[in-house]
Amino acid sequence: MTDVADAGPRQRPRVEGGREEEILDATVEVLAELGYDRLTMDAVATAAKASKATLYRRWSTKAELVVDAISRAKGCPVPVGSDTGSLRGDLIAISCGEGGFTAEMPMSVMAGLLTALHRDEELKTAFQAQFLAPRIAVTTEIYQRAVDRGEIAADVDVALLSMTLPALVIHNAFVLGVEPTDDLVLRVIDHVILPAARGSQVS
Repeated sequence: MTDVADAGPRQRPRVEGGREEEILDATVEVLAELGYDRLTMDAVATAAKASKATLYRRWSTKAELVVDAISRAKGCPVPVGSDTGSLRGDLIAISCGEGGFTAEMPMSVMAGLLTALHRDEELKTAFQAQFLAPRIAVTTEIYQRAVDRGEIAADVDVALLSMTLPALVIHNAFVLGVEPTDDLVLRVIDHVILPAARGSQVS
């Protein structure tokens, strides 16, 4: 007989029909409009035309609801890591396509969450596990293929290199106020990522 304690956390019941998707869509819209700090279950319930009790039956906290919403949002799909045959091509494919840095919804989501991520431990943990982890997995695969193809020198810190593009784009967007564009992504790839990938190799 299985011990109840070993059965894992009980899954909360899903909202019936298409209402769950409508609630999640409304959550993303409220997040983009108000930001995480000002988002409330009441505001989401009003936007989704649902009762607050319905929300709490499915999601126990605001963090749980928000991270579930952004992880499943139609406008924030995990970029597809297509193998284009080169590191440059792969990075352009995931950065400039649907779900990439130049798409409106993912950056709106980041803008709504940024101020809260360093203060709210529950939000940070859920965000890293559900939203970031699948995207990091795609990026890791891209850089591993580049290593296998010999595009990245042996003396290069690949883990650090893989964080450079998102770090620079996010810095430009939220610190300098520079809109993420295809041109910005290409400049970072061509003038920062690829030269760094060559390491100490002589051109």
